[in-house]
Amino acid sequence: MSRKKARDNAFKCIYELEFGKDENIEKILNNCYEENDNKPEEKEYIDKVLKGVKENLVEIDEIILSKLKNWSLDRIAKIDLAILRLAIYEIKYMDDIPEKVSANEAVELAKLYGNNDSRAFINGVIAKVIECKEE
Repeated sequence: MSRKKARDNAFKCIYELEFGKDENIEKILNNCYEENDNKPEEKEYIDKVLKGVKENLVEIDEIILSKLKNWSLDRIAKIDLAILRLAIYEIKYMDDIPEKVSANEAVELAKLYGNNDSRAFINGVIAKVIECKEE
């Protein structure tokens, strides 16, 4: 299984969810699977992450905002927000993925899809999330 490919696809699904909040989650997943020819293990991961982010969105967003001073979600670039939601979901709800892996993969996604400031911003927020979880 390519966890990297699955994570990339899950990020894109989370990003799509931001713009189609009322859209059927199964439709997003089916479109993803059709476009990417995902293996069963990849589909399982993507399904778990997308549904988990949607179910826990309020809590995940509260975690993000708690690590930022005087910010609102509207101020965060949508790509960065999708990456943060994915990473925080993995860190908080997926014990089989080491926190450092989630952090590193989030930074890699930021390098690939974000702007010049995304990498540092995401790295900083995720570092604070991990630090608080360890306390």
